[in-house]
Amino acid sequence: MNLNIIGYFIYLGITVFIILKVGKICYRNGNIYVLELIPNHADICQKINQVLLLAYYLLNIGYCAMTLISWQKIQSFPNLVETIGTKTAIIIFIISLLHYLNIIILTKYIHKLIK
Repeated sequence: MNLNIIGYFIYLGITVFIILKVGKICYRNGNIYVLELIPNHADICQKINQVLLLAYYLLNIGYCAMTLISWQKIQSFPNLVETIGTKTAIIIFIISLLHYLNIIILTKYIHKLIK
């Protein structure tokens, strides 16, 4: 059996689960930041938050799917585990980096509005 195909399914399963979980958490808690940017318009903020969630899903799941073309041929089970671990770690790093950059940018923008 081709180990790459097995690796693809494991990798996509892990990363899609992580992306969905993080997206749900950010969606639930992110409305506070959007309300700070557009006060007194809760309905618009809710819609903006939904669009941000959709964009987050499309960007990250699309990127994960695109990374599959860069995989080398997997020769052994240890190589399979190493490849899945490395690729998953890269995705987690990118998601966390984007999250913290968004928080920094929003925080600076909100402080700029307040001053």
